[in-house]
Amino acid sequence: REEGFSLGSGFLINRKGYILTNAHVISNAVNIRVVLAAGKEYPAKIIGIDRLTDTALIKIEPDFIPTVLPFGDSDTLQMGEVVLAMGNPLGFQHSVTSGLISAKERVAPHAGDRYINFLQTDSAINPGSSGGPLINLYGEVVGINTAIYSRNGGSLGIGFSIPTSTAKRVLESIIEIGSVQRGWIGIEAQDLSVELAKSFKISSTSGVLITG
Repeated sequence: REEGFSLGSGFLINRKGYILTNAHVISNAVNIRVVLAAGKEYPAKIIGIDRLTDTALIKIEPDFIPTVLPFGDSDTLQMGEVVLAMGNPLGFQHSVTSGLISAKERVAPHAGDRYINFLQTDSAINPGSSGGPLINLYGEVVGINTAIYSRNGGSLGIGFSIPTSTAKRVLESIIEIGSVQRGWIGIEAQDLSVELAKSFKISSTSGVLITG
């Protein structure tokens, strides 16, 4: 119930004024203002949010022809590949940091998160950089900067980004129907131990036992 001011990052993905950012950047927002590199400010509306992947799509009505960032293929990224993280860290507008792809398919670093396919990078992603692009050396977006993990709670730590391969699937659904719909299956499972395998007369312990 308290009013406040929040800052995040984002980037234009087409000439119609669509901007990709993080869901947590615009969470509970009642008034969204987009400030572009030239300093001009535009009101924005929310097109759709997917909290599972922390992805959101907003839109401005541009009175110019925007320069947009092309998407790259995050699936082909290699560990050790150089990437650039862009954003507004700690309010310092339009900053760029460089680093490497440290790992792929990382589990979400924060308790309660369910997304498990992060890109890990040592490129600095500080508060205010959330929603900004992670760019390869071809100038293509390969990730959306979304999280920083630090043991002491500081701004320095390990950065995590959502791969564009995931973001593109989410965007298609948001643009088409305004939300993301997924199929779910509810099961309970446990490891197939040697004892259980013997009781079921199974020679292998690979796989899991569905219990409910």
